[in-house]
Amino acid sequence: MTREEKATVIEDLTAQLAENANIYLADISGLDAMTTSNLRRACFKANIKLSVVKNTLLSKAMEASDKEFGELPEVLKGNTSLMLAETGNAPAKLIKSFRKKSDRPLLKGAFIEEAVYIGDENLETLVNIKSKEEVIGDIIGLLQSPAKNVISGLKSGGGKLAGILKTLSEK
Repeated sequence: MTREEKATVIEDLTAQLAENANIYLADISGLDAMTTSNLRRACFKANIKLSVVKNTLLSKAMEASDKEFGELPEVLKGNTSLMLAETGNAPAKLIKSFRKKSDRPLLKGAFIEEAVYIGDENLETLVNIKSKEEVIGDIIGLLQSPAKNVISGLKSGGGKLAGILKTLSEK
């Protein structure tokens, strides 16, 4: 690979890192061709971009990026796959479900909305992270709950009052 090609790859990686708020680094080494194809297919269905990258080029792209990746460049050893997603927990859920069949992929680290997670032991934490849409839905549900209670109370109270008045007028 020539210097110009490397520079182009670094620029592309830097642009991808800047565009995505959810970045996962995984180790998919040891997977056979069919399992790797199944992983790529599952990533495509889940709207996750999966690509195998060279560690040195990704490290240089992280340095060139304006984001603070913390300790994430230190995990760039061995086979590294870059997973980019719009939803913060989608790659973690995919990795967890895929690991029911095999011991790979292993999570090396993740960068989720400016938070850095290092190591495979954080997979369960990342699975439980709610997406922006889920949090907004929860907040809207919580805000609607008191209003629904007031409206149902008014409706039932009005019905009771009308029933009492009708009974009293009949007597």
